[in-house]
Amino acid sequence: MNLNYLKDKKILILGFAREGIDTLRFLRRLFPRQVLTLADQKELSSFEAEARKMAAKDRNLKLHFGPDYLKKIGDYDVVIKSPGIPPKIVRPYLKKGQIATSQTEIFLENCPGKIVGVTGTKGKSTTASLIYAVLKNGGLKVRLVGNIGKPVLSLLFKAKPDDVFVYELSSHQLMNLKQSPQIAVFLNIYPEHLDYYRNFQEYLKAKQNICRYQKKGDLFLYNPGNKYVRQTVKISQAQKISLNSQKAKIFLEKCGRSDLPPKLLGEFNLLNMAAALETGRIFGIPDNKIAEAIQKFKPLSHRLELIGKYQGVKFYNDSLATIPEASIGALDALGENVETMFLGGFDRGLDFGELGKRIIKSKIKNLIFFSTSGERIWRAICRENLKRTQPKRFFNHFFVDNMKEAVRLAFRHTRRGKICLLSCASPSFGLFRDYQERGDLFKKYVRQQENSSGVCGKRDENL
Repeated sequence: MNLNYLKDKKILILGFAREGIDTLRFLRRLFPRQVLTLADQKELSSFEAEARKMAAKDRNLKLHFGPDYLKKIGDYDVVIKSPGIPPKIVRPYLKKGQIATSQTEIFLENCPGKIVGVTGTKGKSTTASLIYAVLKNGGLKVRLVGNIGKPVLSLLFKAKPDDVFVYELSSHQLMNLKQSPQIAVFLNIYPEHLDYYRNFQEYLKAKQNICRYQKKGDLFLYNPGNKYVRQTVKISQAQKISLNSQKAKIFLEKCGRSDLPPKLLGEFNLLNMAAALETGRIFGIPDNKIAEAIQKFKPLSHRLELIGKYQGVKFYNDSLATIPEASIGALDALGENVETMFLGGFDRGLDFGELGKRIIKSKIKNLIFFSTSGERIWRAICRENLKRTQPKRFFNHFFVDNMKEAVRLAFRHTRRGKICLLSCASPSFGLFRDYQERGDLFKKYVRQQENSSGVCGKRDENL
């Protein structure tokens, strides 16, 4: 959509969170006197002071706030929807001839620079950050935007043809796009967000938009180890580059960087590095600069994050592991020293069978469960245990409703030299606001418990 098209149109900004605020700023700068409208299910009084002040001082701004915020959608020419609002609840209110768009679509269609789009059910934040670090270390003018970085529309005012935007793209941002980035990275896809989409196929279709509209001169970097990503290859017209984790490992060893794996544990992180390596080479970054950037990269919080060693136990925070596959990957990365594991949270109805099998094969002795999916994970483990022809496994298992009690149990039951892992295989909603709060509380109570014991703890990310 050309930006001039928006002039004098009746525009509704749907959702007043981070992207909605940025969209309002962008449109108001573009069209100082044009009447714009905001709609959100929350009342204006519940927003932070800055947002309330911004809305209150704009005389050409109309507001539709509260439970009936969707009812006026049909009155507008263009609806710019925030990604957190499911399309399925908006769809019934749209009328024929209306344009429903998003920040992402407007940015992709109007950005003069190069866009590297990164998606995947898991790993996209780390991969986007790695790519950003590599390109920045190579001297490029690069911005990290999207799901992990800043909202993008306001950046259009200063964007130049030689700028590079590394854009972390969630399925919500990709849904209904009609344009794809010039360089697309697709890491993996597993069942998730099925409360947002009608079914897995709709979720997959949204993810596939990262490459669906690519042209022959574009590039598609993909993980051949994921069957749905493999199926997606035929959708893109771009040149295909297969990601290879072993190739990344060999590259790092050749560059004398064999010390990297302890910082970015697991096969999945080697795949993330492979994406950064290939992207760096696309932009002509020398290999030594690529390796240097990866070596200096600090893993992101809540992603297999080593908190430290306390009372002889290593504590890992993997709160962003909100699906079974992520928790399985964490166990594979940390090996047989995991003795205590935190599991469970909001129940999206995912299948925990494979996770049950992996836990039965592990050396875990203590399982600490949060509701509500904790009960189903425990049943999946029990079912797999009953199938064993070998002696059945015994687990100390506990059901808790708060992080403080969970951490107290972990300290009590985990032996020195072993690992305690928070990797819940479920979203955090219910007991916690989000995965960040869950991970932060884990770190807080681990440190509090250590201090209350009277023993000085050791925090060392190079352990």
